[in-house]
Amino acid sequence: MSATLDLFRLDGKTAFVSGASRGLGRIMALALADAGANVAISGRTAGALSATVAEIEGRGVRGWGVEGDMATPEGAETATRAVLERIGTPDILINNIGNRSLNVPIEDQSTADWHELFDFNMTSTFVATRDFGKAMIARGSGGRIINIASMSGMIINRGIGGRHYETAKAAVIHFTRATAADWAPHGINVNSISPGLMMTEANQRWERDHPEVIEKLSAGIPLGRPGRPEEIGPLALYLASPASSYVTGANFVIDGGYTVW
Repeated sequence: MSATLDLFRLDGKTAFVSGASRGLGRIMALALADAGANVAISGRTAGALSATVAEIEGRGVRGWGVEGDMATPEGAETATRAVLERIGTPDILINNIGNRSLNVPIEDQSTADWHELFDFNMTSTFVATRDFGKAMIARGSGGRIINIASMSGMIINRGIGGRHYETAKAAVIHFTRATAADWAPHGINVNSISPGLMMTEANQRWERDHPEVIEKLSAGIPLGRPGRPEEIGPLALYLASPASSYVTGANFVIDGGYTVW
């Protein structure tokens, strides 16, 4: 293997990926495992969680599953405690929790829904970053944190409601920058990834329930198609690996060019 490709290896490292029993989280967890990392994941469904852990271990590394709902601050705190007690401080954290689960106009959205969904998309990232970052600082050997934001944190999507999502993902991007500035002296690199339309199971459900939304989004992509979930894996691996040692506070957009227009 060349010296350049060696920079993408994660042998002996441990990672935690939240919400990784399926979707983009699963793809990123498997990408890290392919590069030699031992990977812990969280998920709400025991069957899907076990299946993904088996896939991770099929790469010849260790895998762990933490069952629980990290969409709430309390659930996120419970999961982080479980990981720290079970496997110790991870070298790599990917905060993948979040989704636009409600299509509602601003004028009709309840305060309770706003709080719940903002917590789902932003506070979960804060809690895991705080808890694992504190442990990384105490350990003293640095770390990598990757927050999954969205192109919706940079633009306003047309033809869809639920503006808690744009608001929370914009907050994720700026929280990433703030944390990167604060923790750079500790050797902790903090970056975000902003996916565009990726045809995960969740977006396949949107396509069934609201086909007009997916059609409108797809029509605005210069590359002419939605993203495939597996296309995010190499980007996550880059940010988790020594190959990106001089990168922090950055937001990487992977959207087929949607936001250039």
